[in-house]
Amino acid sequence: MSTPLNALAEHGQSAWVDHLSRRFVRDGDLAALIGRGVVGVTSNPTIFQAAIAEGDAYDQQLREVLAVETDPKEVFLALARDDIRGACDLLREVFHRGDSSRDGWVSLEVDPNLAHDTAGTVAEAARLHHMIDRENLFVKIPATEAGIPAIEEAVARGIPVNVTLLFSLRRHHAAAYAYLRGLRRLHADGGDLRTVASVASFFVSRVDTEADRRLDEVGGPEELKGTLAIANAKLAYQTYREVFTGPDWSELEAAGASPQRCLWASTSTKNPAYRDVRYVEELIGPNTVTTMPRATFEAFADHGQVTDTLERDIDGAQRTLDRFARAGIDYDDLVAALERQGVAAFAGSFQELFDGVAAKRDELITA
Repeated sequence: MSTPLNALAEHGQSAWVDHLSRRFVRDGDLAALIGRGVVGVTSNPTIFQAAIAEGDAYDQQLREVLAVETDPKEVFLALARDDIRGACDLLREVFHRGDSSRDGWVSLEVDPNLAHDTAGTVAEAARLHHMIDRENLFVKIPATEAGIPAIEEAVARGIPVNVTLLFSLRRHHAAAYAYLRGLRRLHADGGDLRTVASVASFFVSRVDTEADRRLDEVGGPEELKGTLAIANAKLAYQTYREVFTGPDWSELEAAGASPQRCLWASTSTKNPAYRDVRYVEELIGPNTVTTMPRATFEAFADHGQVTDTLERDIDGAQRTLDRFARAGIDYDDLVAALERQGVAAFAGSFQELFDGVAAKRDELITA
């Protein structure tokens, strides 16, 4: 019997899960989700912070790591390494099922405190790539102004990249071309383009949260609420279609390159007035990825409706952005604010994670 998750795959969209923990990997939960159609995993500092701070799943390894390392960040990476490797290994069969550009990827974030440091980001991306030592690892690099050249440099070095914290159409365009430049440099240096890939993680629900708040501030039209995020993502997909076509792209594709697919992130519904799976249902289209937290995944598996929606009424998507401008909402200011908030939130989660590791360290040392 076909399920909504099966139907997504039939429509060319890959379902990934936005969750990772020691028990999730080792106790069979991830394997069970792979059996139900999950073909990738994303993680972020918030997810790791919750996983490590709660319970005792990491305590034994933590004791072992503390015998040789006490810096909280390095302790965290030692713990995360095993979880990421374990998830990569579980998804290896998916990765090798077809073109390696497609699925089976697991993502690990560069320290968000480096988001405005190009050289630091590149060095950290290279370190994580080497540390995990799995061909199906995506290193997550934020699409900040400093992140764009870091994306190019990482790809040129043969490092697969998940471009994260994308809110802006302009920044998405820049990230796509950074990927292309990286591919060209890798190819010119004799590298194998089949070993690298990229996704552009375009955040969705957070856009509506901020846009709706601003509409309230200016007394904007109620009917605009809950419309900007989907319109924004639809226009991003048009950028994908424009960039990854034509003779220049065909030459790279013939050499083994894969396009930088759009990945819809932040797909949980923050406003209870909206349908709980709307950010999945309204962005279904070929050669895309949707990554869902566990609750959204289960909701979509239960009652998601699947039809091609991503290219429905593109002119209407542009009109939506125009209506926001007429309502007094500055799009560029809104997406810039979301980028700043996203970097700050992930940096805060990293600090909470380090504090949690330090607390665990102190607890185990005194026990």
